[in-house]
Amino acid sequence: MKAILNHLFENRSFGKEESKNILINIARGKYNPSQMAAFITAYCMRSSTVDEMEGFRDAMLELCVPVDLETENLIDLCGTGGDGKDTFNISTLASFVVAGAGYKVAKHGNYGVSSGSGSSNVMEYLGYQFTNEIDRLKRSIDTAGICFLHAPLFNPAMKIIAPIRKELAVKTFFNMLGPMVNPAKPKNQMVGVFSLELARVYAYLYQKTDKNYTIVHALDGYDEISLTCDFKAFSNAGERIYKLNELDLQKLHPAQISSGHTVPEAAAVFTAVLNNEATEAQTSVVLCNAAMAIKTIHPEKTFADSYNEASVSLQSKKALNSFKTLLEQ
Repeated sequence: MKAILNHLFENRSFGKEESKNILINIARGKYNPSQMAAFITAYCMRSSTVDEMEGFRDAMLELCVPVDLETENLIDLCGTGGDGKDTFNISTLASFVVAGAGYKVAKHGNYGVSSGSGSSNVMEYLGYQFTNEIDRLKRSIDTAGICFLHAPLFNPAMKIIAPIRKELAVKTFFNMLGPMVNPAKPKNQMVGVFSLELARVYAYLYQKTDKNYTIVHALDGYDEISLTCDFKAFSNAGERIYKLNELDLQKLHPAQISSGHTVPEAAAVFTAVLNNEATEAQTSVVLCNAAMAIKTIHPEKTFADSYNEASVSLQSKKALNSFKTLLEQ
């Protein structure tokens, strides 16, 4: 680790294989907590390279508990987190809307580190019991249209590093990796990222896969379609900026999509959205993210048609039924 840290202190980057080996050694417990904390801190003081991210990703996928859900055309909606905006659990809610619309969702999630409530926090609070039992996950997909993959149960590196991430309480490169290392390896992926620079790295990496993907970044720094400003999207078709006025969407104030600062507050918004008792702002931001996920699966659909499809799922309580059915598994 000393050589690795000196390499970072000299502001030098790592190659793909070097990065892969570092993460494998972290997962195998080769380094002590102080060394891992030092590496994470030093690494995050500079920008990540494509080779580094590719190496880290490959290590995580190689080490993960394999998940074969025997279901084609899965989608994951997952943000990097780390944007410091403390929104409610938009991508998780959008996942249930997409499932309610009849699509199969393998939602990858974890506890919040730099935010008040990550997807795993709110799911656990609302009664979901995490599992890595394949039969239960398959049953969830079959009956609810969605399964929830709590990251530490599937990847040893996530589990080992979790206490350090919690103590540091800031975004790390594990935030950047999260959406790329879903153990179910879904064919479709909608990813929200906290910076435009990272969005470009993601776009380059996803171009080298056979996935249908959409990478979104709100231009004021959100790792999702926040409706607080226009947003940029990278997809198989290229990149473009979506302007709210062109989509006939109302611009929101950041306070309108805040979760509060505790898990109970986030859970209250979560249940309100699913029960059609949320504010118009909260509902519209969830539907926009769900719409983009549907459009990722079916790029031939317009955003408006995808939005309408998402709206029917939520208003008809199909999204709520998907959530309730998942809890019963």
